[in-house]
Amino acid sequence: MTEIINENKGEEKKSLSFVEQLVEKDLEEGKNNGRIQTRFPPEPNGYLHIGHAKAICMDFGVAENYNGVCNLRFDDTNPSKEDTEYVDSILNDIKWLGFEWGNVYYASDYFQQLWDFAIWMIKQGKAYIDEQTSEQIAEQKGTPTQPGTPSPYRDRPIEENLELFKKMNTPEAVEGSMVLRAKLDMANPNMHFRDPIIYRIIHTPHHRTGTTWHAYPMYDFAHGQSDYFEGVTHSICTLEFVPHRPLYDHFIDELQEMQQQKEYRPRQIEFNRLNMTYTVMSKRKLKALVDEHLVAGWDDPRMPTLCGMRRRGYSPESIRKFIDSIGYTKFDALNDVALLEAAVREDLNARSTRVSAVLNPVKLVITNYPEGKTENMIAVNNPENESDGTHEITFSRNLWIEREDFMEDAPKKFFRMTPGKEVRLKNAYIVTCTGCTKDENGNIIEIQAEYDPESRSGMSGSNRKVKGTLHWVSADHCKKAQVRVYDRLFNVENPSAEEGDFRDLLNPDSLQVINNCYVEEYAAQRKPGEYLQFQRIGYFMADLDSNDSQLVFNKTVGLKDTWAKQQVKG
Repeated sequence: MTEIINENKGEEKKSLSFVEQLVEKDLEEGKNNGRIQTRFPPEPNGYLHIGHAKAICMDFGVAENYNGVCNLRFDDTNPSKEDTEYVDSILNDIKWLGFEWGNVYYASDYFQQLWDFAIWMIKQGKAYIDEQTSEQIAEQKGTPTQPGTPSPYRDRPIEENLELFKKMNTPEAVEGSMVLRAKLDMANPNMHFRDPIIYRIIHTPHHRTGTTWHAYPMYDFAHGQSDYFEGVTHSICTLEFVPHRPLYDHFIDELQEMQQQKEYRPRQIEFNRLNMTYTVMSKRKLKALVDEHLVAGWDDPRMPTLCGMRRRGYSPESIRKFIDSIGYTKFDALNDVALLEAAVREDLNARSTRVSAVLNPVKLVITNYPEGKTENMIAVNNPENESDGTHEITFSRNLWIEREDFMEDAPKKFFRMTPGKEVRLKNAYIVTCTGCTKDENGNIIEIQAEYDPESRSGMSGSNRKVKGTLHWVSADHCKKAQVRVYDRLFNVENPSAEEGDFRDLLNPDSLQVINNCYVEEYAAQRKPGEYLQFQRIGYFMADLDSNDSQLVFNKTVGLKDTWAKQQVKG
């Protein structure tokens, strides 16, 4: 079973990762003339998620820390799945995380060089055209314990291979009718070495090159070579590419032979992926959720995508802090999503503006406060940062408070509003509850209280001890809003490990929409990208759907991790 990591979030920053140790060792040994160049190579076939953020932090971080350069390279070798929409979103997400790239490259920049390299391999007798079906090729590759059997086309004459390879790159070539395979070793224990396919036919127009090409290189044939062409020194990737490394190195060897160059070569280093509880990181599964409208889009705040987290109100700094806290290792782990939420909570506590909002309102009337009178109270924007200043909030006779902040017959340790007891209204006065009004069904529809005019915040009468402090908004000076509250997207801890259809594991209660909430006017003016704390409730951000006629706020995370406690009770 995969280990679940739930470390102390207060732990001191870890020492150098094993990746950084390898980089420093290469520098000490003078490899590549002391030059450091990394790359982040996303395929533009979907939106980036937090797992990609871990790779981004490593790739760009190593370059930053060792005075190197990190290239951004789009691995666009499969036009049937790629789109400029994804390219634009990737650029935006990397910038949002706070990183800058040295250059922007595309694998398609090297299509001609890769083609020429493939031609050279054919001429050297190191590649051949195979006309078997994909099923036949898979079957004759053997198993991890049994060697494969050679293709009947393996010893085709070089001239015939060259002619057919050129035919592959024509509009008349039929997709799936032939592939180009490297002639390696059908008995190699590493199945990736058993005459891997290095070119296939695709007729979908490419988002950059249009219909110039009809034959496209496979990932294993394009990736290492692209690193080589760019001058990448350290090709840092995730653990699933460990068995691909011998092939990566082999094609680099061949390139060096073709170019008669031995001075420089990139080095592949692998680290563990970021896996998180109650979600999936498979781009295929995430795309299915979007395409089948099981979520509202790639930027649905329940998604692990960076655009979804941004829309929900996560800060880029909190994501980077979380990634730094879990570190980089050579074994896979399942990280508790509570660790991420703790990092978000800690970061937003320092940067969010405190505002008043009532999600489950009940009317509170201050019966001895003059009709029509209003006062502007001073509210501190962030007690953690004095330089954030203050704003004004209007106080009046008629207020909204949270329904759960009142109890008619309260237990002894209930320190909120109850008849006969004093309570402090945040930034305003101390009031004493005098009673309540109910409807014919016994539901409380109004609460009455009296205020002490000498107890306004800052006055001498406000200094007496009062155990409860409540937030509020003026009923006549607030704005109605919709609040969206999010829970885990899946019902099970590790949905990727479960058998059956992952869609059946979705949490039907992952989104709760609360209408008829009220926020103070200052909060209503906040825009997406501005971090808010609804006092005593949690952290929120205005949603992209929010406008003057319909205010919408997303709950980012609560003030405390109450979800784990609910699970224990359940």
